[in-house]
This record gives sequence, C-alpha cells and structure tokens, in this order.
Amino acid sequence: MYLASPEPIDVFLQPGDFYFGEAGTRIRTLLGSCVSITLWHPILHIGGMCHIMLPERGERSHRRLDGRYADGAMALFMRELKATKTSPRDYVVKLFGGGRMYAMRRANAKVIEAMDIGQRNIAATRKLLHEHGFCVSAEHLAGDGHRNVIFDLSSGDVWIRHVEQLQSTLNTETRVQGEK
Repeated sequence: MYLASPEPIDVFLQPGDFYFGEAGTRIRTLLGSCVSITLWHPILHIGGMCHIMLPERGERSHRRLDGRYADGAMALFMRELKATKTSPRDYVVKLFGGGRMYAMRRANAKVIEAMDIGQRNIAATRKLLHEHGFCVSAEHLAGDGHRNVIFDLSSGDVWIRHVEQLQSTLNTETRVQGEK
C-alpha cells in the first residue's frame, strides 16, 4: 500500500550537486551562469536535476564523477538511467540558466564572449544532451541575472523566477511546460 506524503520532500541543490529521485520530491536551486538540466519520466514519475558550474574539467581528471562539470553531470544522469533501465528518449528534458551575472561592456567582443561562462555552459550542455540522445522540450536560458528553479517530480512541472539585474530590476515568474 502506497501512502502519499502530504508535503513533498524538498531538496536544495548547491552548485555542483545532483539529485535523482521519485514522485513526492521537489528539487530547488538558484542559478546564475550555472546551468540545470531537469529530466522527468512521465510514466514512472522519476527524474532528476543537476547544477552544472563549468562546461568541462580541463586538465583536472578525477575518477569520481563530479556534477560541477557538464560531462560529469551527464555521466551521473546516465548512471541513473542504467539503474532504472530507462533510456534518454523516455524523458522530458528541460534546460535552465546560463545567465550573465555582470554586465561587461568592452571594445573587444571576443574577450567578452570567451569570459561568458553562461554561454559556454549552455553550449556544452546542449552538445552532451544531443550526443546522449536526449531531446529538449523546454528551456529558459541566457539573458542577464539569476533564476530560482523549482522542479516537481510528481508532475514534471518546473517553476522559474528570473531576476534580471540591469539598470532596472524586473521579476518574472514562469511555469515552464513541455510535452509530458
């Protein structure tokens, strides 16, 4: 007999964290230039979220999987899919974050582009998702400022509060819906 918990379990992801679980769980995080992937299985009501800080490890090679890097987070997801005997095409995938946290106005656009870690995180994450056979159904990426993200594993819904930090502050709250 399954007894539903009246209140969902709340999990807060710090930068570099990863969580994979089941219905009855809400996963939250705060993103700046970092990127989060949410995966949700609409039949099994399982899924997870990561908080990617950097696109790659560079020369630092560790045997332990590390969710701080896009490739490490993807390896963690693939490990969970293997354990649950599911495949990438079974999941609803959503992407968030990659914002610019500081307005950079310089004459040399290539320097600014190279320093835009948010864009580099987005590119690396999209590439890895594509290589592993995932299809992104919704995204809220780039721009200026930070995002609060809440992911409900019971429904697959994701709520975003995007706070843009430019000359004026603008709060927007969005419920991101993709195909279920």
